[in-house]
Amino acid sequence: MTDDRSFDLQGFLPYLLAQAAEASSLKFQRHYKDRYGMLRTEWRVLFHLGRYGPMTAKQLGDRAGVHKTKISRAVTALGDKRFLTRHVVADDRRQAALHLTKAGTAAFEELYGAARAFDQQLMALFSGTEGDALKRCLTQLAKI
Repeated sequence: MTDDRSFDLQGFLPYLLAQAAEASSLKFQRHYKDRYGMLRTEWRVLFHLGRYGPMTAKQLGDRAGVHKTKISRAVTALGDKRFLTRHVVADDRRQAALHLTKAGTAAFEELYGAARAFDQQLMALFSGTEGDALKRCLTQLAKI
């Protein structure tokens, strides 16, 4: 084993990615947490239902890449906020399709606009080619 003391955690890619994700997530969090009292997973569930339409909790977890227990908690919290309703799936009564309510749709539309604006703010930190390259690289890393 080589004793290379020049390795610096500050330059370690997973560390940098985690720092960037945390900083950007915390900055955007004020939109959904301060306005609607939502947690991160709740925002993700709301976003997926608003963007892709009704789906089951399992479908949500698969699409969002979130564990089923976190999805369950988020669905319960969003139901308590009256942002979604559950409808039993006719083909399989063990499952429920999740639908946004009018209030949930209104919250989604507001937060969707805020997310788009926030994304534009972040991308403005980079040139067009840098931003495109960054998104391609992050997409590639997400697949490993």
